[in-house]
Amino acid sequence: MGAVDDLLPLLKRLRLSGVLETLELRVEEAVSGNLSHTEFLLRIIRDEVERRQAKQMQQRLRRANFDNRSTLEDFDFHFNPTVPRAEVLELATCAFVNKRENVLLIGPTGTGKSHLAQALGHRAVVAGRSVLFMTADQMFNSLRSARGDDTRDRCLKRYSDPDVLIVDDLGLRPLRDHEPLDLYDIIRARYERGAFIVTSNRAVNEWYALFGEPLLASAAMDRLLHHAHVIEITGKSFRTGADIP
Repeated sequence: MGAVDDLLPLLKRLRLSGVLETLELRVEEAVSGNLSHTEFLLRIIRDEVERRQAKQMQQRLRRANFDNRSTLEDFDFHFNPTVPRAEVLELATCAFVNKRENVLLIGPTGTGKSHLAQALGHRAVVAGRSVLFMTADQMFNSLRSARGDDTRDRCLKRYSDPDVLIVDDLGLRPLRDHEPLDLYDIIRARYERGAFIVTSNRAVNEWYALFGEPLLASAAMDRLLHHAHVIEITGKSFRTGADIP
């Protein structure tokens, strides 16, 4: 048996078997470059750290549940001049995530709200934060099912735990049954504990009516707007190219 054969079970015990992916290359570099033992070890360890970071980021991307891998680099700020580029780029630093603030993206269908929401979520993933993207309908459907099998608390935890929760297309239809209370509970659970990104084609002053009861609406909206960046987008639809009133 060679040294590599002896090394493999030891690396597996230490959960370092990924080292073998670049070991041969690093050995060649060490010989040809006459590297010190310390420099050789440094390169091996750096490879492993980079491998783990890449794997963890891929895991965070999968868990984020994005519709697509939208990024700010893909977003055409010139198409809709009403998008405040400087404010969006400031949000992309993820300072709002660290401060546990909210981002409300308001505007007609097709103006880029979902793209921007997921692009900000992608930046948060790259920054090492946990993100979950859901449409409002998906979220409410899951909570409705959870009520049926008595797992609502666990379901609510799924929406309260991530560093960033993104809810797309809130208010596309009126809320019904327990949905206003579910939304309030999510807002309350995340208040000053996690960042919240919401997209909607309804103006913010129309959101109060979604809750039905004035007291519930007031309690929810007070928390939602307390630490909120509200970005209103108008102009053309990216899908059709037509101006949207």
